[in-house]
Amino acid sequence: MTHKAARLRRVLVPLLATGLLFSAACTNDPQRKADAFIRLDQVGYASGEVKIAALLAPRDAAGARVSVIDPSGRKVLSPTLGASRGAWNTTLRDVRPIDLSALTRPGTYRLRVDGPVTAQSPPFHIETAEHLFAPLARDSITYFQAHRDGADQVAGVWQRQAAHLADRTATVYDRPRFDAQGRMTAALTEAGGPVDVEGGWYDAGDFLKFTHTTAYALISMLTVQRDMPVEGLDTEIRHGVDWLDKMWDPDTETLYTQVGIGSGLQSADRSFLGDHDSWRLPQTDDRLAVEPGDKRYFQRYRPVFRAADPGQPLSPNLAGRVAAAFALAAQTEAATEPGRARAHLATAAQIFDLARTDDVGELVTAEPQTFYPENSWTDDLALGATELALAAQTLHDPQAAERLRQATYWAKVNADNGGDSALSVYNVSALADTELARTLAATPIPAAQIDAAGLRRDLQRRLDAGVKAAAGNPMGAAAGNGGSDYAARQLGYTATAELYEHIFKDGRYAAFATAQRNIVLGANGWGTSLVIGVGTTYPQCPHDQIATLAKIPGTDAGMVGAVVNGPNSADRVHELLTDRTPSSCAAASLEQFDRDDAHYVDDMRISANNEASIDFTATGLLAFALTAKQH
Repeated sequence: MTHKAARLRRVLVPLLATGLLFSAACTNDPQRKADAFIRLDQVGYASGEVKIAALLAPRDAAGARVSVIDPSGRKVLSPTLGASRGAWNTTLRDVRPIDLSALTRPGTYRLRVDGPVTAQSPPFHIETAEHLFAPLARDSITYFQAHRDGADQVAGVWQRQAAHLADRTATVYDRPRFDAQGRMTAALTEAGGPVDVEGGWYDAGDFLKFTHTTAYALISMLTVQRDMPVEGLDTEIRHGVDWLDKMWDPDTETLYTQVGIGSGLQSADRSFLGDHDSWRLPQTDDRLAVEPGDKRYFQRYRPVFRAADPGQPLSPNLAGRVAAAFALAAQTEAATEPGRARAHLATAAQIFDLARTDDVGELVTAEPQTFYPENSWTDDLALGATELALAAQTLHDPQAAERLRQATYWAKVNADNGGDSALSVYNVSALADTELARTLAATPIPAAQIDAAGLRRDLQRRLDAGVKAAAGNPMGAAAGNGGSDYAARQLGYTATAELYEHIFKDGRYAAFATAQRNIVLGANGWGTSLVIGVGTTYPQCPHDQIATLAKIPGTDAGMVGAVVNGPNSADRVHELLTDRTPSSCAAASLEQFDRDDAHYVDDMRISANNEASIDFTATGLLAFALTAKQH
């Protein structure tokens, strides 16, 4: 995401940084230090799944001996070192897989390599999938709690305070104008208000709030809560749904898209600071004594923007995903709060029916659109119609059959587009396909535009593209070696493959799902988990204002449960490193594992690597919850 690599990188308060690399002499030769590295899933592996670790060696490792060691030092397995996958970088020139699938007995183990190269792994676990990965799903909730906005805060180690209470009477402005680089070119123009948009979640390390990403996060969270409930998730969902409800005005048919402005305006006569122009705790904004025209006015009195003029057609990506979020809320609330559920169904239908489907033009996501440059929308409409149908069925609404026919129409259009994206904030086809396939299995309809077999083929095309990409990568990563949204894209492949298996009872992509999860949890070239607080090695220095500025006594785990971006384009990371502002938190260097095309730096200045977000973490929540319920 472009905006997550464009934060202000001024830092103030250090966090505790710990050493990242495990190194130990091999027990056969105490004088000889390890000169190679083992990469594996630092959380562990479910007993029955395919388990692949990797050896990164500085020279040809053919003939090396691999041992699996239990806590008493006893060898329990001697796996074979696989054929070379090529080089990782100019120093680590031989990458070889290690198949641990024969290791099924629950316990804690290490890997040891002896021979031409030596290496020893951090400890890893063999356990049930639920034992290993359900806690990761619960950890995700902590991240959302720490990023709440408004008066309703959760007591916890982050000691959050109420913030941005001026959002209760916010002013609406016309959509800003930007240049090709996403810089504002003109002052803001008032368009209405006041509106109450207090609450919700901060999008990432900043304090902006977006309808686009919140709806996506809620879709993932509500899917989990409906099908695989996680303790405490329902309360956090309610906080998000209540805010999303404020972003829709049913009387004027107005959808608001954003609270706050990222970067300010720099001009001779009308300069002001935006959210990204100061590094601070959120409650600081409420203490600003400012008047209109003051530099920091829009940090306290944050502007609100709308997707379209009142009553006018909505960008279909927003209409589809926001409708899906409300319809999922209706499904989960139907049994306990039927009145609230019916209200959410009515909201979902009203928003969905305003979707623009002709002459769509540039999709509306955020201001500027370069923050989230989405280009697909038929997937959003397919998911929105499907969730409307499911909610209507649950609440015995007569529109259920018509919504289901709409869903098959948009699913057919979406499948015919031939896209091969896995699940992400930019594409919800995986959820649209699996939700509709399950619905059609229970409720066949005449004149359906697509059947379960067609939906299955659409998913297979997406997963086959990932399998092909992973086969050409030295670490087996479908998302390559780095880039924007890297960890989230890996987890999106995991979630897509798990959804496929859950719905179609077909395990052909099970090993692929595990391998993509492994990358995020440590089996990448840098040997670090990309989920804070998870595994033996994880990011210590997130690019997050709350994490860096709040004083947290007695904890060194950081923003637990947060999924960070991970390795990114070497050029982008280098660009951020040229900022000579001293870092308040930089952990042990991983430079020796960098490639020419991808770098990872555990330094809170480097937003391109270490910024977490609600959409990243929501994708992780879904992937981990699905994995915990493996068949």
